[in-house]
Amino acid sequence: MELAHIFGKNVRKHRKNLEISQEKFAELCDLHRTYISDIERGERNVSINNIQKIAGALNIDAYKLLMED
Repeated sequence: MELAHIFGKNVRKHRKNLEISQEKFAELCDLHRTYISDIERGERNVSINNIQKIAGALNIDAYKLLMED
């Protein structure tokens, strides 16, 4: 599986575990909702800075978002 898809799948899984919407999650990350949607579908290449923002909002280590189940 492509790394962008693995990352997106993990972001979605952890966001849903927190029971928050994409819109609320985007606010927590200081990113746009459509950008989060694109990430979760594996349609965006994400910068390291944004990976850090996303991991921080999820309260997990960034490397965990890059690991395949």
